[in-house]
Amino acid sequence: MAKIIGIGNALVDILVHLHSDQLLDEFSLPKGGMTHIDRKGLMRLRQRLVGLQVERATGGSAANTILALSILGNATGFIGAIGDDETGHFFKERARQRGIDLHLAIIPDEQTGTANALVTPDHERTFATHLGASVQLGKALKEVDLKQFDILHIEGYLLQDRLQLEEILRAAKAAGLVVSYDLASWNIVREHHILITELIHDYVDIAFANEDEAIAFSGLNDPEGSLRLLASMTDTAIVKIGKKGALGMSRATGNEVFMAPGLNRKVVDTTAAGDFFAAGFLHGYIHGKDLATCLDYGNRTASEVIQVMGTQVSDEQLRRVLSD
Repeated sequence: MAKIIGIGNALVDILVHLHSDQLLDEFSLPKGGMTHIDRKGLMRLRQRLVGLQVERATGGSAANTILALSILGNATGFIGAIGDDETGHFFKERARQRGIDLHLAIIPDEQTGTANALVTPDHERTFATHLGASVQLGKALKEVDLKQFDILHIEGYLLQDRLQLEEILRAAKAAGLVVSYDLASWNIVREHHILITELIHDYVDIAFANEDEAIAFSGLNDPEGSLRLLASMTDTAIVKIGKKGALGMSRATGNEVFMAPGLNRKVVDTTAAGDFFAAGFLHGYIHGKDLATCLDYGNRTASEVIQVMGTQVSDEQLRRVLSD
């Protein structure tokens, strides 16, 4: 069985339900997007969250995908960096409990990164992220033999360090890995459009985007048109279209667009929905399923995580949803 390794920001999610969009406006956070905040901004945000119900879970886009893949029984690894603090110990122990092959750099004088997932009444999640120690993941990368793996899954949030990201991608291709890439966030796509286009064209084999990210990438207000443009640059392209499901194209199947309808589920929190979709899709890919089945698997795993806060879906339920 193929072994898949993820690389990304090792974060702990701080999950908060808001009563309105007021806090997003106050901190100038684009709804549905991801914004980096510094330590001072983090302290200010935490002061504003006092009195609200807060939950904690391991996070980070690629880490979430690897978590779900490990629950589904796949051989997995993860590369990242954490601080030498209680939050970092929480991240490490949760990942170890899942049997993930961890390659974590411990950064003594930095806080472990946190992603403040602010969930508004419409169930949309907006991230205010303090990266902290996570940006120093290059120190962990040097200790990893990528040739032990078959697939690299990487998150678009790593664009904060272009040179490091390109180094990672070159190393993966030199080692013969299939590269899976999640575009991460519409505002990141808009801000780094030229670089993302180059990376997808030169290194990526499987590209994931949600509808907003795909439109930001293509400039077209059309998910299928956006999918076709993305698919022209890589082997397999996927555009997730929310509750309607997902679209996919692959060079192996020509110009045919495949569509897997979404599942009608009660939405509690959309945090990690895209990450769990990628896990379901890649689970199918690893097991030799066709594109339509991989899309369906992605919809199923995403449909489970949106029914809970954060990534707290039960192992048994996540496995069951792909058991038939």
